[in-house]
Amino acid sequence: MKINQTYATKEAAIKLYNTPLMDLMYQAATVHREFHNPNEVQMSSLISIKTGGCSEDCGYCPQSAKYNTELEVKPLMQVDEVLDLAKNAKVNGSSRVCMGAAWRNVRDNRDFDKVVEMVQGINGMGMEVCATLGMLNEQQAERLKNAGLYAYNHNLDSSKEFYKDIISTREYEERIETIGHVRKAGISVCSGGIIGMGESVEDRVGMLMTYVMMEQPPESIPINALVAVEGTPLEDQKPVPVWEMVRMIATSRILFPQSIIRLSAGRTQMSKEAQALCFFAGASSIFAGDKLLTTPNPAFNEDKELFDILGLTAKAPFQDGEQPETKFDAKVEAAKEYREKIKSASAKSSSEKSQKGLSLGKW
Repeated sequence: MKINQTYATKEAAIKLYNTPLMDLMYQAATVHREFHNPNEVQMSSLISIKTGGCSEDCGYCPQSAKYNTELEVKPLMQVDEVLDLAKNAKVNGSSRVCMGAAWRNVRDNRDFDKVVEMVQGINGMGMEVCATLGMLNEQQAERLKNAGLYAYNHNLDSSKEFYKDIISTREYEERIETIGHVRKAGISVCSGGIIGMGESVEDRVGMLMTYVMMEQPPESIPINALVAVEGTPLEDQKPVPVWEMVRMIATSRILFPQSIIRLSAGRTQMSKEAQALCFFAGASSIFAGDKLLTTPNPAFNEDKELFDILGLTAKAPFQDGEQPETKFDAKVEAAKEYREKIKSASAKSSSEKSQKGLSLGKW
């Protein structure tokens, strides 16, 4: 049951959201136990492979070039750097790596070639690979699929009605179109939203209704609490009460029984007790490590302590789908050959200089 048809109308879903909290949590926990292991949580690590300088004007995002948030803009990381971080994440218990790039949309250039190579490398480690790179076309989605991409994240953020209040540089329909390209390529969809931006309950439920109307809802739905960053238009928004996070997670769990509900941004503002309530209400995935793109996140050792207290175990990769096959990519192979030639030429030049130096010294 991918969608709980009992609550498949906006009116029914709003009524569900407003159910007395203890009853809502109990119902969500019951659904969660029917479709998922309640003592298993997926640990994911998020790597910001290209930080800042984005041309979008998302009102919540410190990576926008339009806002002065004192964020250090960094170019695309090198492939080896990203693979080293992925190895460290795996050692610390993560089964999924999500790579985030502050782009409005993917361009067919050498940077994208590098991302494809990163996907190949992480998939080769036996980890689920997710990416969030902005808008994609069909061909780009297909190329990522062939590289071994397991999931693609592209959030709707909020309802179609509220969306225009926080973003003007990308249409709501464009986000849905990208999700369609991802789905057509056979890649798992990760898509959710942010609460605490000034939206109403109707907007929160309205976002979920967009997923209900899709032919197939996302396999993964991240629920983020706004982390208000100084310099952004939403800098003065107050933190979301934990009860609202619990309600949103519980409603999402009941409405989409088979989807993974992710407790995402805002966890650093939550106590261990608050996080436990979110797990009870149906959250079964977190981002681990000390950074969530550009905002703080609990460190690996803090999460291990929380897991020990609650008796939770880290979920193994590919429990919800088969590991993708990595296929040959001509552009990536050409780039590898070029790098090897440069490396070989550099080594040869260094050797010749060394030999020349020895000869002169002997003379």
